[in-house]
Amino acid sequence: MTKKSQIAPTLTNPFEQSKDVEFTVPGQLDYDPGLYETTLMMGHELLQLPYKAAGVKSVQKQHQKKRMTVWERIQVLKDPDSEPKILYQNWGKNLDGASLVTGIIKVNGRDVAIYGHDFTVRAGSMDATNGSKLARLFELAGKLGIPLVGMNDSAGAYIPAGVGGLDGYAEAFTALRRINGVVPSIMCMFGYNAGGGAYLPRQGSFVVQPNDTFFGLTGPGVVKSVLGEDVTADELGGPSVHSQSGVTDFVVPDEVAALNKVKQLLNYLPNNNASQAPFQPTSDPISRKTWDIDLLLKKSFNSPTGFNTPFDISIIIQQLCDHGDYFEVQPERARNTITAFGRIGGNVVGFVANNSAVASGQIDIAAAYKNARFIRFCNVYNIPVMFMEDTTGFLPGREQEEGGIVQAGRAMLDSIVDLRTPRFLIIIRNAFGGAYASFNNYPTGADFVCALPTTRLAVMGPAGVEYVYKDELRAIRGTLKDRVAKAMKQGLSEKDAKAEVAAWQKAEEAQLAQRYERELMNPNEALSLGSISQIVMPSDLRQVIAEQLQLHMASYKPEAMGGPQREFH
Repeated sequence: MTKKSQIAPTLTNPFEQSKDVEFTVPGQLDYDPGLYETTLMMGHELLQLPYKAAGVKSVQKQHQKKRMTVWERIQVLKDPDSEPKILYQNWGKNLDGASLVTGIIKVNGRDVAIYGHDFTVRAGSMDATNGSKLARLFELAGKLGIPLVGMNDSAGAYIPAGVGGLDGYAEAFTALRRINGVVPSIMCMFGYNAGGGAYLPRQGSFVVQPNDTFFGLTGPGVVKSVLGEDVTADELGGPSVHSQSGVTDFVVPDEVAALNKVKQLLNYLPNNNASQAPFQPTSDPISRKTWDIDLLLKKSFNSPTGFNTPFDISIIIQQLCDHGDYFEVQPERARNTITAFGRIGGNVVGFVANNSAVASGQIDIAAAYKNARFIRFCNVYNIPVMFMEDTTGFLPGREQEEGGIVQAGRAMLDSIVDLRTPRFLIIIRNAFGGAYASFNNYPTGADFVCALPTTRLAVMGPAGVEYVYKDELRAIRGTLKDRVAKAMKQGLSEKDAKAEVAAWQKAEEAQLAQRYERELMNPNEALSLGSISQIVMPSDLRQVIAEQLQLHMASYKPEAMGGPQREFH
């Protein structure tokens, strides 16, 4: 038997030129190197220095941690057969600034500004030079009006640089803040990032975090020394922590998945705040019938629990989008609401949808803040928003009040009132009380409001029967003692008499509840008052909203936001 050939791992750098370089001019007959060529060789070596600075051992260490080098990450992110434009490659006699790479690359055919920490050089740490490099890149992205992608893999400030490292972070913080809301930015968290290495990327629009990574204000060692608390890096700042708080928007398995997530997300984002998200022609006709919505609602509402049956709203989002394709944001946080990007008739749309499959779709603190942040992003970057309502209201209770549900709800309401892009509301089922009043209706600025026949729109849900029919209920409950006594006189025991009267009471109150639903918990009054423009059959939903979207987008002019600056955001 022949031994299987073993494939040795390679450390070949795709950017490095291994062969000797001759500085000849096309058409030159002879080549006699002199002082000029020596100078060119020095320049060439400086250009190659960032690629070679790590050395084999440092690259091996990076790979042993299951991490790529910054150059490998660039290769994954950029379009094939395109060359990156690397900027400010290395500065200073001690490679000041070389632990950070900046440049412009092509992603999905678009120019994108990128930066990435080179952990193989000084552990990707920051000094004053790095801060200036980052600030220049951020300013350039804003000037060119192109998206920004960060690949963060840094041990933090370079301690030997002293306050220079802190100044570097401060300069980068300031520059990134100035382009926030001018161009969208996506930050990938690779490796172990702390302090400024966590603050800086969270200034971005979106954060992508692979498993087995950490970022946070301080590391476990500092927590142990200051608080005496033993905690692992994953428990302190891993994806399971940050995905629940909203610090991380996307959790992915590894670095390649993170970079692919960046590519996916960029497909839904415009270059800047004065342009529209890329239109993508589709072969999925807007007239396609959405029969699966019919089937979902039929199966749900014809079940024993009737109109109280929960269901996953993402199924309806899928049916509305071109070819069923949508891109959910913060999918692991506050599942009682869903925020997502999708396309309808080729136009990018942001979805904000109550999800009754979780906690009846009630809006709690986490859901309100999740909605508010997503809505504000769509507002800044000219993305129309499709609201889908099916909620019994804001989540009540002491814990929510202590946590600031009033403030969280206000943040969501403010974002909706401020929304300037085309916006629409589809009422699927429940729309009760303050939740309806603060969820993109005509008074708060909606462009189009429609409802399915299954809509139950009212000031209160089923509990409202206690207020609307309080006289009838008082009359029923006021006769209970007399009915029990009468039944006992007819020969029933006290226990049987109470059971018979209780059954009668339940039947009478059930009739009032049905009357309440029939008279008030329906779209009829809202339709007559103009709160709803149209009743839409479930199978026609895609066509109706697609036509409305096309109508409003045809006259919408994308531009940067103007007007007063809001105190809260």
